Amino acid sequence: MRIIVSNRSGVPIYEQIKEQIKTAIFSGEIHEDDLLPSVRQLARDLKISVITTTRAYSDLEQEGFVVNAPGRGCYVLPRNKELARENALHKIEDGLNAAIAAARAEGIEKQEIIERVNLLWEVEA
Repeated sequence: MRIIVSNRSGVPIYEQIKEQIKTAIFSGEIHEDDLLPSVRQLARDLKISVITTTRAYSDLEQEGFVVNAPGRGCYVLPRNKELARENALHKIEDGLNAAIAAARAEGIEKQEIIERVNLLWEVEA
């Protein structure tokens, strides 16, 4: 797993780390019981504060993605199917919001977008 952070993105670094780890879990790049890099190692690799990596791991633990085993490290928990579904729906909503914004900007009516979605849905079935 490779994590890339940007000081210029406007998104807090701990949030960037957290989202990239969640994406790696949902994509299957990292699996249940995989050991994540230690907080100190990740901070060293990314050249950031240990406090930042601690915050990212703490948030991931609170959200049910990882468990911190004191003295042993941070491990990925089994994938929660409902959580994975919510993540997928969130990504779909983001895409739909972008499509709606583009349609409104071009004066395209809602019904035409709905017809396109229905058509695309049938083609992929």
